[in-house]
Amino acid sequence: MQIQIHTDHHIEGHEALVTWATGEIKNALSHHSAHVMRVEVHLGDENGHKSGGNDKRCVMEVRLQGRQPLAVTEHAQTLYLSVTGAADKLNRLIDSTLGRAARMDVAPPEVAPE
Repeated sequence: MQIQIHTDHHIEGHEALVTWATGEIKNALSHHSAHVMRVEVHLGDENGHKSGGNDKRCVMEVRLQGRQPLAVTEHAQTLYLSVTGAADKLNRLIDSTLGRAARMDVAPPEVAPE
């Protein structure tokens, strides 16, 4: 699973932030690792240097094998909360997407003629 982390010009992409975020994402998506090709993470501060509630944004886009990309967005008070929230949302979205696909692959039971 390849993870790419991008930050806007209001956020410093320190090595510690990248290492921590990569670990959180790998942990959250670990049971989907066979299906995940790449995760792109975009971190931003919508208010810049001004203070404000829930102004940290994390957008995660995942590329699953043989499927269209999926994306989620999480706004929070801190970058850490936005990353963990987005990772949880992405995990649930992958669960529902793969579960829905598995249900569609199963043929409906045949009805016996009366």
